[in-house]
Amino acid sequence: MAKIAPVLLLILMGLHLLKPLGLPGLKRRSDFWKIAVTAIAVMMLTVLLQAHTGY
Repeated sequence: MAKIAPVLLLILMGLHLLKPLGLPGLKRRSDFWKIAVTAIAVMMLTVLLQAHTGY
């Protein structure tokens, strides 16, 4: 999960720049930063869960 999520989110950002996804809040190409903020939050959550479980 820790290695797959960043790659998938980068691909999603690239696709959104080519053609907007049309999801609520992601209607314009300039909204790709919202995907980046989500990516940072997902990575922080992954690190937090790994630190908590001692894995």
